[in-house]
Amino acid sequence: MADKQTELPGQLAVNVNLETTPIFYTDNVFMSANEDGIVLDVGQKLSNTNQVRIVTRVGMSRPHAKKFIQEMGKLLAMTEGHLQSGEKKN
Repeated sequence: MADKQTELPGQLAVNVNLETTPIFYTDNVFMSANEDGIVLDVGQKLSNTNQVRIVTRVGMSRPHAKKFIQEMGKLLAMTEGHLQSGEKKN
């Protein structure tokens, strides 16, 4: 079994079974929210059609969504130069 374990500094040890946990590519995300939280419907456009297949749904609390957005922004900023040049940006 191919497992990957990631140690987050001062946090949880995260285990992922690479054989049973696929990565789904997305080119569409539909978002809905209410006072309790948000739901992300993550989808893939079907070939040359106007149809989208939802591949997964993720729900989270509003506080968690705010943390998610903050951390996603940090990750994108940190990797922006690396993705464009192929080298890590200092």
